[in-house]
Amino acid sequence: MNKRTLLLALFLLALSGLLLHYRIHNFMVPDTMNPGKLRFDNTKFLSFLFPLIDVVLVTALFMSRKTAVYGYLLNGIIVIYGTVLMGHFSIAELITKSAPLEDWFLRSTLPDIGIAWGDFFAGKALYDIIMRE
Repeated sequence: MNKRTLLLALFLLALSGLLLHYRIHNFMVPDTMNPGKLRFDNTKFLSFLFPLIDVVLVTALFMSRKTAVYGYLLNGIIVIYGTVLMGHFSIAELITKSAPLEDWFLRSTLPDIGIAWGDFFAGKALYDIIMRE
């Protein structure tokens, strides 16, 4: 696999994560005090910020050999934080609902965590190629 293909894969996985987060955690929410208007929810914006950093900054850092190590590091940090946070919220929600075992796989954030780790491993492969050059 070549460097451009892996960079594109890294970008597309990060962009997919960003779009999923925006759909699930839209930070512009209906204002209960003013029907028909939206208000900014800063707590939901934080869940949008990590994938945004992944799309913009991590991709940009991987474009240069000099900064690729920082892209690899930042990508790993984002994936670890994402895994912990998504896992925590998923477990907390499923426990309160006494969900059946199949829900733990199909209605949890496990698929989202898998996408995040796919993003990490694409970044690792890209980093390995860059360092061999």
